[in-house]
Amino acid sequence: SEPHVRGRRISVRQIYALVEERGEDPEAVADRFDLDVADVYHALAYYHDHPREMREVTESRDEAIKTFDETVDRPEGVDPDRV
Repeated sequence: SEPHVRGRRISVRQIYALVEERGEDPEAVADRFDLDVADVYHALAYYHDHPREMREVTESRDEAIKTFDETVDRPEGVDPDRV
């Protein structure tokens, strides 16, 4: 199971991606998701304190996406990789 901010639908991985991969300001992320900025920093700390767990979560999610992409029937001409 993927760790989330307590009582919220946003995951630790999502907060990490927004702040550390996309470079968004932690306060802006907190405002957007109606969180305390401390929640954002706690999520980031959790991500870095549990590297193996977060790597496993990411690998599991990537595998689920790959399996879905391989098994879903799309109408002809619909390609999610081409926008």
